[in-house]
Amino acid sequence: MNFDVGGLELIRQMFSAFQNSASQFNPLIGETMSAPVLLLAGAVIIFLGVAGELFFKKTGIPDIAFLMILGVIIGPILGIIPTSTVIVVVPYFAAIALILIMFDGGLNLDIKTVIKTAHYALLLSVAGFLASIVSVALVAFYGLGWGLVESILLGTIVGGSSSIIVFGLVRRLPVSDQTKSMLSLESAITDILVTIVAFVLIDMLVLGVLDPNLAAISFAKSVAVGLALGFGIGIPWAYVTTKMQNAQHSYMLTIGILFVIFFVEKSLGGTGALAPLIFGLMLGNKQLISRYLKFKVPEISSDDPTHNQLTFLVRSFFFVFVGLLATIGRLEFVIAGVIGAVLIYLTRVGIIKISLRNRFGAFDNKVTAAMIPRGLAAAVVAIIPLTMGLPNAESYPQIVFVIILTSVIITTVALTRAKSLIPRDPDVFEKNY
Repeated sequence: MNFDVGGLELIRQMFSAFQNSASQFNPLIGETMSAPVLLLAGAVIIFLGVAGELFFKKTGIPDIAFLMILGVIIGPILGIIPTSTVIVVVPYFAAIALILIMFDGGLNLDIKTVIKTAHYALLLSVAGFLASIVSVALVAFYGLGWGLVESILLGTIVGGSSSIIVFGLVRRLPVSDQTKSMLSLESAITDILVTIVAFVLIDMLVLGVLDPNLAAISFAKSVAVGLALGFGIGIPWAYVTTKMQNAQHSYMLTIGILFVIFFVEKSLGGTGALAPLIFGLMLGNKQLISRYLKFKVPEISSDDPTHNQLTFLVRSFFFVFVGLLATIGRLEFVIAGVIGAVLIYLTRVGIIKISLRNRFGAFDNKVTAAMIPRGLAAAVVAIIPLTMGLPNAESYPQIVFVIILTSVIITTVALTRAKSLIPRDPDVFEKNY
């Protein structure tokens, strides 16, 4: 990490001195990437993941920020796990996290509710995506003096909420099924928008050609591929799973199918996010599907212990990985990132007031407005300009991380403040939801 600010440099030197001193007393710390150190770091992440869930149940405060800060401490600050090493494995871990969390999100959605809230989700995703691009691009264009396309690219990278974070939060919040469905679908859509538009803009910067038609064609292709694979494989597999209910490795077979789906979707030009979501939606709603396709299914257990444990493990490591990718540079990047995240939240609040009005309860509206967390997708895409030699390439990861961390903190604080609006009377809750 290179700090250009005297105060930050002093802090870095203090932590560096601490690390060097500690390594003299503990050889494990000196062996930066040794197996014992990595296993110890993994154990700490698991412990904090469990503690974070208990903390959330007791206080209603999400554990996201704590795990991200842990990643910053064991990565950029103490150097136990170097950022350079994390960058190498990020594409692989990001793919696994994306597959499992999107699948889990679809598995826990009710298809009838999805249909009812699809128009709201589409409205929020498009409006929020465009508002985020404009807000952050203005900060980069006027505040940092960047070019227009570079500024738009930065806004695009952080233009969507992290589906992995949103899926995890809505499952643990007492909001209505419609709100859960709307927020989950919105985050999935924005993941697709961010991935497609960002890569199209990067190609434009590399080639020096601006072609809006290319973006439209790429988006349509990605959506078509994801839907075709999700439905085309999800519906037959929903039937197959009814025939191997007692098979010893039926769950692992499903995971294997998920990996194949991801590979095929990416190979055909998709993002890899939509097909696992639709696949999970089909499996989670096979009772409903069976009525139309005339086949019998056993009672579905949505609380599969293996799946829940695996999802928990991936989520916990995901948040720490975001922290491990942290790079903090010049003070103006920190200021720009904080301002960008605040503007994203303020525009989000305005969009919610205009578009939803009194459609949902007060608590649900507050939760919806708070759902601005940016995540690993933004962090990974922010690294791509470095590999392409684009102007200001080294600045993207620094600003994006600040926006990610600030947006997560804003989400955590906003959700905590929204707790007072949770309906206490069960009859009132049922009436509103």
